Amino acid sequence: MRTREEFRPDPSLSREEMEDLQREVAARAVFADDLAFDPDDVRWTPDDARDSAPVVVGVDQAFREEEAVSAVVATRDGEVVERATGRAPLELPYIPGLLSFREAPAILDALSNLHTDPDLLVLDGSGRIHFREAGIATHVGVILDTPAVGVAKNLLCGEPAEPLEGHLEAGERVPILADDSMTALEGETVGYAYQSRQYPNPEKRHINPLYVSPGHRVSAETTVSLVAALCDGYKLPEPTRLADADAGDAA
Repeated sequence: MRTREEFRPDPSLSREEMEDLQREVAARAVFADDLAFDPDDVRWTPDDARDSAPVVVGVDQAFREEEAVSAVVATRDGEVVERATGRAPLELPYIPGLLSFREAPAILDALSNLHTDPDLLVLDGSGRIHFREAGIATHVGVILDTPAVGVAKNLLCGEPAEPLEGHLEAGERVPILADDSMTALEGETVGYAYQSRQYPNPEKRHINPLYVSPGHRVSAETTVSLVAALCDGYKLPEPTRLADADAGDAA
């Protein structure tokens, strides 16, 4: 995979320089569909694999002392076609909004070890739902110029179009709108809260929604449909769920 080295996150930069680089990344990002495959061809059906189906690569991280460990799992129609891992020193603490400078070096290392070219990257973290519209899914997607989506467990910024306190039912989608903490136009849909699964009685025991957003070359609407197609009874989409397990084993 060709990389745009000018956008590679450098943990040695000052905070101001990091934020400036994120603005450059966001300016290069495409938050509209620019895909080499039909989104309807993305599905999780391991009993009906097609050689022509797009390759979806799940990406997740784990940490070991002063090292970040990234695992990537390439899948096609629910079948694993390749696995790889990567490592990089942990040079930054967790700072909200600067996750890519902490974790992307290990992710890029793992992806460089993958022989299968991805059609779509599914990353654990935000894409456009980010103060400067450049979460880790956007940053990695732009560096590799590969369609990417972000799947986060917590909402970094933005406002749900309707309250979420009532606990969404499985399959429900609520737009996340840009607020005044973001560079996106206030009120614009930058992602979705997506309820991938839910307990029968959420008032007694409930599962929080995922916060999904476009990283690069995908629209917000297509992003949530892709994530929905990749979930298979668990909260997380299967490619990232597999990568999460691999990262834990490798750490």
